[in-house]
Parts: sequence; C-alpha cells; structure tokens
Amino acid sequence: MKSLWNDKDAKKHGKSALAKRVYSSQLLGSNPDLVLHGGGNTSVKIKKKDFFGSYKEYLYVKGSGCDLATITENDFSACDMHDLISLSEMETLSDTDMVNQCRASMLDPNSSTPSIEAIVHAVIPSKYVDHTHADSILGLTNCPNGRKNISEVFGDSVIVVPYVMPGFDLAREVKKKIQKSNLDKIEGMILMNHGIFTFDDDPRLSYEKMILLVSRAERFINKKIGKKKAPISKLQNISPNELSQLRKVVSDWRGHPVIASLDNDNESSQFACLKNVKAISTRGPLTPDHVIRTKRTPAIIESNVIGSIDKYVEKYTKYFNQYASDSLTMLDPSPRWAVWPDKGIVYFGKTSKEISIIKDIVKHTIKTIHQTELAFGSWKALSASKLFDIEYWELEQAKLKSNKTNSLPHEGKVAVVTGSAAGIGFACAEALSQDGATVVGLDLNPDIVNQMQKICANGIIVNLTDEEKIKSVIEGIVKSYGGIDILVSNAGIFTAGAYIDQMDQSNWEKSMAVNLTSHQKLLKHSIPFLKEGINSSITLVGSRNVMAPGAGASSYSCAKAGLTQLCRVAALELAQYGVRCNIIHPDAVFDTKLWTPEALSRSAERYGITIEEYKTRNLMKTEIKSADVGSMVSTMSGNVFGKTTGSQISIDGGNDRVI
Repeated sequence: MKSLWNDKDAKKHGKSALAKRVYSSQLLGSNPDLVLHGGGNTSVKIKKKDFFGSYKEYLYVKGSGCDLATITENDFSACDMHDLISLSEMETLSDTDMVNQCRASMLDPNSSTPSIEAIVHAVIPSKYVDHTHADSILGLTNCPNGRKNISEVFGDSVIVVPYVMPGFDLAREVKKKIQKSNLDKIEGMILMNHGIFTFDDDPRLSYEKMILLVSRAERFINKKIGKKKAPISKLQNISPNELSQLRKVVSDWRGHPVIASLDNDNESSQFACLKNVKAISTRGPLTPDHVIRTKRTPAIIESNVIGSIDKYVEKYTKYFNQYASDSLTMLDPSPRWAVWPDKGIVYFGKTSKEISIIKDIVKHTIKTIHQTELAFGSWKALSASKLFDIEYWELEQAKLKSNKTNSLPHEGKVAVVTGSAAGIGFACAEALSQDGATVVGLDLNPDIVNQMQKICANGIIVNLTDEEKIKSVIEGIVKSYGGIDILVSNAGIFTAGAYIDQMDQSNWEKSMAVNLTSHQKLLKHSIPFLKEGINSSITLVGSRNVMAPGAGASSYSCAKAGLTQLCRVAALELAQYGVRCNIIHPDAVFDTKLWTPEALSRSAERYGITIEEYKTRNLMKTEIKSADVGSMVSTMSGNVFGKTTGSQISIDGGNDRVI
C-alpha cells in the first residue's frame, strides 16, 4: 500500500484544519482495502468561538453514515470536547444516553449524528485521528494466534486493545490504554477483530502512519503465504432455473422481492471451489460492523436449493432465540449472500445499491479469509454472541431505520421490456425503473444500450425474431438478476399499408413474424421464469386496430388481433401459477419517432384540422403520450391490477368506434 498524499492536491482543499481533515479522509475512503461503505471514521480537534463568543475546543468527527470517500466539511459533526471527556469519565453510560449527550454537545444541532466512536476520538490526545477497518489488520487478528501476529509485526510500536463493543465501553478501554502508554513511542492502535487507529498533530503524518502500519501487515501476510495454494475443484455451470428458484425462496423468507446476483468471476469462483469453503465461509464476518449488512454467515447452497434456504432460516432462528432478550423482535431471517460450492457466490438485495454494498463487503471478506487461511492456517471471527450484540445493537438498528425510505412499488423486481429503444417501449421501461424495478431493455436498435443507461437500466441488442437469441438473452438475464417478474412485450413494426388483393406477401409475413410470432417466442422462453417470479405479470402492447381496424392495414391489424388472442390463452394457462397476462391497446400516441412533424402535418391536413386538433382527436379531447402508456403499464404490473388477468385495456382518450 502506498501513500497517495499530494501537497498540491492538499492545498486545493484549503489551508484550514478541517479542509486538511477532509482531504486525508477522502484519501482513506478512496481505498477499499481500508474502508468500505460508510465504515471507518476520522476527526480533528479545533478551537473556535461558540455562540456567545467564548473559545472552546470542538471535536469535528465524521457524521454517522457518511462516506469517507466523498466526505465534505458539512459531513463532520462538531462536539464540545469538554462534554466528551466528561462522558468518558463516567462509570456507566447507556448507548441511548451516549448518543443523546453527544448530540446535546454539538455546535450545530442540525448536523449529522456524531460517529458512535466520537468519545474514542476525544480521549486520544492528538489533533488528527484516523480509524479504518483495514483488511490486512483484520487478517492478522482474526485467527487463533492474532495477538502473537500483532506482536511479531509491530512489536511495542502499537497499543493493542482486546475486542470491546464499540461506543462507550470501547472509549473507556482506549482511555485506560492511552493513559498507560508513552505516545511518543506509539505509531498506532490495533483493535482486535475490529480495525486500526493512527493519530498525530499533523494530518499527513497520521495518514501515512496508517499506510505504513497496514503495509507492514500486508507484507507479513504475503511472506507467510509464500507459494502456498489451496486445493481448488473445478467450476461447474449453474442452471438458470435453480437460480430462479433460489431467488424466489429468499424473497419469500425476506417478505419482499430481491434481486439475486450470481458472481462467478475468477476470485469468487476460486473461493467457491475451495475444498473447505463450507467451513471457512460460515465462521463469521470480516469485522463486526459488516454483520448489519451481510448477517453473520452466508447460506450454503446444496443440491436441494429450496431446502438449503429453509435450513439457513432454521439456523438463524435458533441463533436469534439463543441470544435474544424478550424485548427484541427477530429481523427477517433470509440470507444476504450465499456460497454455492463449485458454482459461485450469490448476493441478495432489494436494490442494485444494496447488492453493490454487499458484493463489495463479501469480496473483501473472501479475499481476507482465503489469505488468512493460507498464511496462518485458520480463520477465526468473533463469537456468535458478540456478533449478535452488534446485529441487534440499538445504535446500529437506528442507523438502518434512519436510512429507511418507503419502498417503491416494484422495488426488488426484475422487468424486461422489448422494443424499448424509443417511443412507448422506452416510456414503459422508464416508468418501471422510476417505480423501483431493475429493468432490462431489449431491442434490435443499437441505441438500446445508451437509452437504457439514461434510466439506470441495462440495454441488450437482440433480434427478437431469432428464437435461439431470445433463449440465450432470457437465461442471461436470469443469471444476472435471479429471475423475471415483469414482462412487457412491446416490440413491433407498422408495415406499409396495402389492400389485401394488392399486398406484397412479404409485408404480411414480416408483420406476423415481428408483431405476433416474436412475442410467442419471447413468452415461450420467459414463462418458466415468470412462474418462479414475484407477483409476476405480462403486459402485451396491442393496438386500437384490434377493435376498430381500418382498411389497408390487414397485416398489422391481424397480427395485433392474433397477439390479443395469444394474451387470452396465456392468461388461461398461467393463472394457476399466479402469473397475470393482460394486453393494452394504445391509439394515436404521437410523441414517437414514427410521427415526424411532416407526417403529423400531412395527417392533420387530410382531415382539414390543425395539428393540435388532430392530436386530440378522441372523445376526451386529450393527447395520449408515450409516458401515459408507460405509467399505465407500470400500474398494470403492480398490485393495483393484482387480481386482473386476460383483460384488454384501451388507452386512447375514448374512441367512438371502439366504445
């Protein structure tokens, strides 16, 4: 590990002590081997005037939940040092009282709640204090001979603190250690099974002490590993159907749809293929803080996929009952990640963000576990009882509750929308994404990739008339997200108008291939996964022409009529599995690429009316926009239409011929 300190960059942040604190904090936060997702904390002690003009010393400490990688001056909470030191001198202090008193000591009551380790920072006399959960430090401590490793690597240059619950108890223990130490000879402080502190009156020196100590740990571990290699078995392919079943049972136990993301890259595959992976992966997390995100252990997936999760839930329930008091309510018992021996690792989350956080934590966990096993022969995490105390700690639970927002209607669901590079398809994809779904857009148009990126979705170029390509894409989606819950089959073309006796046969065949048969192929390969989906729904996009056809459009109208019949049959076949299938019939949606200004002008002129009159040529005299269709489709895919199937729904402002 190398120091990233750059004097020019430091000056750009500013000359103030807090500006320097921000700069070095961001350096720490930018290195995931030191800090992951809101972990770690930093502080600086500053003297300044209070509201009444008196000079006081304040501890500017990272606000709880803030991210060191992106931290700003506003993310530091200033607490009165006198109050913090007074708290550290108390014999006992409850967690709730500690938080309340820290908040009461704040210079700005509107700031974030101070880090739960604010008092720890206060009792360390240096101006700048840095705290991280460095992987290599945890590798040294999370094994049977952890204390021996620390002594061998650092000698007497560090203070060693046995594991103590974060907060007041840790502050008391640190204060005792500090008072007994000659800090002139100390480079840092190691918290067993927790992390590392460094400190100095100069921000650069405190930061570089962190880099120095962590680098020593890395070199020691690498030396111990040498050329050792763990025996690894061969990676096996995973069945999309099994992954879909896995996602379904995890969602059921969580009480909410989740994405199931399969990770079988080189690092994850090697870990999953270790001969002893079942044993080493279930001993506990890298650091206690992670238990709140990942739970204490992953699930182990065996031949019976559903039974494996049921077994995990049973074990979690026993774990809760063993350590819980009567005042606690069990969290949902579903796993946040799973090891699938010889196949890979699977992450479970309601959102892509949650998946990303869990994935980052697990990546560092499996790397460190593997290295620790090779270097020291065994990985040893904290006991289950101590990890339970963190998982159900009122302060950690408060963090999650403070970040909790109302779920969007499709959160955790996976939606596939065809023909979504533009027009109605794009509007459907956008509406579903805004309502929380993880969206995959399919289209022959190469623009699909960029278009989907605009709405934080994934775009795939595919010819939907090619059955093998459809099968491959659908299975790929399931491997990426664990299943499919919402299918919007929208892809279509409007074939050139021609009377039946004058029509080129290719016109008819092309319309049938794209507007009907491609939908049938898509359903054929999607239905097995929709059956395993969460409140699954299919919405087909038809046309007003089904109920009110016009002359010269037989190839288009008949294909859409066939699509309507396909919808009705699908509804009959899938109802027993809880899968709904409905069709929507839009009309006169003019804000699409099909309707150029010239085309609109010609059509309006043909009727002898203005363009605006032409666009509102329906009973309600209202314009139908693609966003209106998208909103309707998203609503139809949710609980509002949860008991509706086999229906045809018009969105046309009222058409007298249809009515």
